[in-house]
Amino acid sequence: MYLFRHSRRYHSQIPANPAFGAAAQGKERDKALEKTVILVVEDEAIIRMGTVQMLEDAGFEVLEACNADVALKILESRTDINAVFTDIKMPGSLCGLKLAHAIRDRWPPIHLVVASGLNAPTQNEFPQMGRFIRKPYAPKDVLKALHELLGPNPAPYRYFNDVIQNYGKVA
Repeated sequence: MYLFRHSRRYHSQIPANPAFGAAAQGKERDKALEKTVILVVEDEAIIRMGTVQMLEDAGFEVLEACNADVALKILESRTDINAVFTDIKMPGSLCGLKLAHAIRDRWPPIHLVVASGLNAPTQNEFPQMGRFIRKPYAPKDVLKALHELLGPNPAPYRYFNDVIQNYGKVA
């Protein structure tokens, strides 16, 4: 609904950085999120729109692509993209996992979050410095993965495998 378009209902779910005081955390987090550009790559329009809305509500600037081919054109035309959130299975010349590898090879600083309702890639199949989230995903898991990646010391790989918590939830 458009009524909720500008709300920040997901904003409070972003984990705080313990390095800052409570008052400074909110301001620092808001400042960091305003500068963060995320590209969402998803072929299912309803899922893509929901994910874009969730990320915009959390304060990110969001771009969207319906497949890897469009995503690569966007990445080639912009230098301000901080993270890519992609589905694995989609039509086009590349699946989401191959897209993630292409991004890692061509644009190493871009952070990666890969989602799928299918089998999770192994750590060896997955590009370094990325996150995997199983579908259906909860907004808090997506935001937590992005916060971890965009933080000062991201771990090399993390698999969000809380299937019970994610089951039946809408992004």
